[in-house]
Amino acid sequence: MSNMETNTDVILIGAGIMSATLGTILKELNPEWKITVFEKLSNAGEESSNEWNNAGTGHAALCELNYTVEKPDGSIDISKAIKINEQFQLSMQFWSYLVKSKRIHNPQDFIRQLPHMSLVFGEENVAFLQKRFEALSNNPLFKGMEFSDDPKTLMEWIPLIMQDRSWNEPIAATKSDFGTDVNFGALTRMLFEYLENKDVKINYNHSVNDIKRTNDGLWELKVQNQFSGTVKRHTAKFVFIGGGGGSLHLLQKSGIPEGKHIGGFPVSGIFMVCNNPDVVELHHAKVYGKAKVGAPPMSVPHLDTRYIDNKKSLLFGPFAGFSPKFLKTGSMFDLVTSVKPNNVLTMLAAGAKELPLTKYLIQQVSLSKEQRMEELREFIPDAKTEDWDLVVAGQRVQVIKDTEAGKGTLQFGTEVITAADGSIAALLGASPGASTAVHVMLEVIKKCFPQHLKAWEPKIKEMITSYGVSLMENPELLHEMHALTTQTLGLVEKELVFN
Repeated sequence: MSNMETNTDVILIGAGIMSATLGTILKELNPEWKITVFEKLSNAGEESSNEWNNAGTGHAALCELNYTVEKPDGSIDISKAIKINEQFQLSMQFWSYLVKSKRIHNPQDFIRQLPHMSLVFGEENVAFLQKRFEALSNNPLFKGMEFSDDPKTLMEWIPLIMQDRSWNEPIAATKSDFGTDVNFGALTRMLFEYLENKDVKINYNHSVNDIKRTNDGLWELKVQNQFSGTVKRHTAKFVFIGGGGGSLHLLQKSGIPEGKHIGGFPVSGIFMVCNNPDVVELHHAKVYGKAKVGAPPMSVPHLDTRYIDNKKSLLFGPFAGFSPKFLKTGSMFDLVTSVKPNNVLTMLAAGAKELPLTKYLIQQVSLSKEQRMEELREFIPDAKTEDWDLVVAGQRVQVIKDTEAGKGTLQFGTEVITAADGSIAALLGASPGASTAVHVMLEVIKKCFPQHLKAWEPKIKEMITSYGVSLMENPELLHEMHALTTQTLGLVEKELVFN
């Protein structure tokens, strides 16, 4: 059974951090627009944005070693780290604007200041970390970062990791006190609550079954109410597909040429969570290590202090896993049904290329709890098995596409696919996703609404002061923004000295 539903200006598919961010920005830029949201689950932020389904790291490249690479000549390329840090600053400014203008409240419910650290073992890695530190600490964005290979200093920084450690190899760490722990689930729910008060219609328990172009250039969606089973048609001038791993299938159904020759490879994650409050109390940082050979970048081991429901917890992981589902609540047929005539060669090429990754995933899936504990003991030498439980994190779908690097290249990162006329956009990929949501959604706006940009720019600059400006090249503005966001978001003020 199906009948016609009213037309709307904007449809957002998926009630995660991306749709929440885009909806909020668009509502600020054009309050008159009618926006409708469809979410197949019963609440906002339940899939990839949920606090238990991601690492909760405010990704600013302060601790993630995979954002800096050593070049053949031994120098360190920090261009990606700079890019991600600048993008995170935009998120911080936008969140500050929302708090300051009382659109959202109690920022401590979604963000806290927390040291970000990199930790490495072995002579070669220590030398790399030292070089990385020197390259980053000369840059205004990474001011205040510290390096130490002195066990006494490290004991003060990370007592849980340092106690009972046998000293048979060099160890070093960097620390930045300006890192953050972000509860993206809480933030997503806050933004949707605000949008609901602004007359945005949010339909939970509604799944989008099909999407196609009508003769008059609108997009028509077939949407099923999961309780009654009824199917209604909804049309809109602009559609954003922000359904996490579920976006790929909908992108394919849209039939736009830009969505062809793209595949997805699902990787699931497992975290270990500490259930002993005495152990949790001994650690206060996000400590990122170095990925093992053959491991995908999202499998960098890290030991994280987290604040979930305002309670301090401690997580270690992620261990990679494999499930053919594209979402935690997806179907076992997701991977198979995503293979189409136009992407089958791309997918096969990736399969042949990524044999080490496949081998790594198989090995990770078959780890016993005790084997996982052994990996944890590289971080916490005297970790006790009974203190730790396993938690299955969210599903991530890595994008596979044909690039200059060859057919079927696995992409690590966040990708936005837009139609040539800007009437539809889909978000695919994984980390640093949520942290850079504001930057990513500004890109969507730039590509999809070029005709409005000139008129919107003053408002964008009101919300995000450094929009269009490089903070790295403007240390004074960076300092000003840092002071402002730190104060507005209630982060502990530790003076950042710029000279």
